[in-house]
Amino acid sequence: MKRSTMASVLSVALLGAIVFNGSAQSARKPRFDWATVVNNTDPMPGDPAGRTFNSYNQPSVNMNGLVVIRARSRGGQGGQGGGQPTHGIYTRDMKIPGSPIVRVLDRTTLVPQPNNLGTTFVETPSFPRIDMWSDTIATRGNHQPVWNYVTGTDPATGEDIETRAGTTGIYANPFDELITGAAKLGAVPDFGFFAVPGLEPATMFDVFPGAPSVTDATTIVFKGNFTVEGVGKTGVFYRDLVDELINSGPGGGTNPVVLIANNTDTLIPGTSQLFGSTSPPSAANGLVVFSGFDNEDAPTLGGIYLAPLAEQPKLKTLVSIGERVPGEPVKATFNGLGEGGAFDGRHVGFWGAWGPETRTMRLYCPTEGNKDRIDYCNQALLCADTGETLGDPNSICDDVNDPNFGISCYQEKQVPLHQGIFVHDIKTRRTQIVAKTGAQFDEFLFWNYSGKTPCVGGGHSEEGAEDDGEPARWRSSAFVAVSGKGGANFMAAFKARTGELVDGVYTDPLDGIYLRSGPGLGQAIVTVLDTTMDGLALDPEAPAGSTITELGLERESLRGNWLAINASMGIEGGSEEEGMAGVYLTKLP
Repeated sequence: MKRSTMASVLSVALLGAIVFNGSAQSARKPRFDWATVVNNTDPMPGDPAGRTFNSYNQPSVNMNGLVVIRARSRGGQGGQGGGQPTHGIYTRDMKIPGSPIVRVLDRTTLVPQPNNLGTTFVETPSFPRIDMWSDTIATRGNHQPVWNYVTGTDPATGEDIETRAGTTGIYANPFDELITGAAKLGAVPDFGFFAVPGLEPATMFDVFPGAPSVTDATTIVFKGNFTVEGVGKTGVFYRDLVDELINSGPGGGTNPVVLIANNTDTLIPGTSQLFGSTSPPSAANGLVVFSGFDNEDAPTLGGIYLAPLAEQPKLKTLVSIGERVPGEPVKATFNGLGEGGAFDGRHVGFWGAWGPETRTMRLYCPTEGNKDRIDYCNQALLCADTGETLGDPNSICDDVNDPNFGISCYQEKQVPLHQGIFVHDIKTRRTQIVAKTGAQFDEFLFWNYSGKTPCVGGGHSEEGAEDDGEPARWRSSAFVAVSGKGGANFMAAFKARTGELVDGVYTDPLDGIYLRSGPGLGQAIVTVLDTTMDGLALDPEAPAGSTITELGLERESLRGNWLAINASMGIEGGSEEEGMAGVYLTKLP
């Protein structure tokens, strides 16, 4: 069997590598006019080697057309300027013609206070987000410890015992300068406002999985993981930031972190069962939406919930496991709901699945990205700390190398046959289906191998770990964004795939970004972009004869009439250097 390209097996978060998926001779023109936010010809602001952009995460955009992206340059041996690639967060104001690309942070940027070690950022391990009505962005950041402090005296020598802390946090810019919104410093004296609320002694967060949300210009809302007596815990929290200095440097004040819901104290509404898992939240207009289940991998209870920004508020159930699927036969009930819900203050966009039928997907280990994770997936991670060679226990490896997939290690996943994209209106309490598998689409789930490898210290790759502190594994995501048009009217943009599944792998898949207006099903689904379209029509600097090869969308890619996406373009048989990638914006009618 001829296997398809890697792009047809998993979703590549940082678009840049060129993988051909369509025929340039039959390339179609995009329906809308697109402006380039940034592409591979643009120099990275502040980069001393003058390197240009090369790959991009899915962008976010606010109501004013300010786009925020995570991007990187080439790097490594023979890369642009050699050495480590530049990683960073950047913005561009697209409502102003010719506006500059602005660096928010990169690997040369000092981590905001508290920081008495002169520490700079290493990595931003998830896509950045932006407030709907202001220019405040929020992003995770990983780095070396930022704070050195004395924890006692050595009785033998009389010398101070010093400890270093703070290797991850959430950073925002509500008052122009970048400040620390949350940090792994809650157990450090004087920084108890960063601690997990309600615990004694003061307990720090371990990590902040997913992408933090920001609302009302100065409030960050996030998922936080922490440990109590050796047991991992998780929850959804928020923190209000104020324009006050911390340790004589830029700061966000000393307001404490506030608990919304967790798996220690919060019951799943209508049950006597505590939450077993919670998802990274989405927030808008002083409200927060998140998913929570009894069992993340095989939920029998739980759903999608709405809450005000308050301490342990009463949760309102929007959609639940076991609820009837709108537009389907009466016996069809949800048995799966997505974690990455979009929210505009009224409408909630989400993925859902129903029915017992499944298909087998074969997911091949990635060939690009973090070397430790690639090796772990391929059963070949050599831990320098222990000398052990480790591998993902779920990986299956072929006896012979495959020209497309190297060692040819893979995992098999059972994927729901019946799945769709939905929008819930919190005012009318109506849930409607936007698109589903069947006649038009075959798949809404896209896969990515991510997480932390089990070596001591979490791995050794020079590229910085794109992980959430949880073990490396395959994760699936559905991509949907939603924007209200007044009253009950909305637009929903989503990513979907069509193609034939052969031996667990899509052959010659067609990926696209699609748009549907609601409420009601009277409006047709519109193809915004897909992998049959002319790359030159999307980006005037793309190669002649190129076709779109990769597309990306996230939950804040659609705000008002602004739609922001990332894309790659290439020529059949061409190399990455001959192609083009970038972030693009259109204003929908």
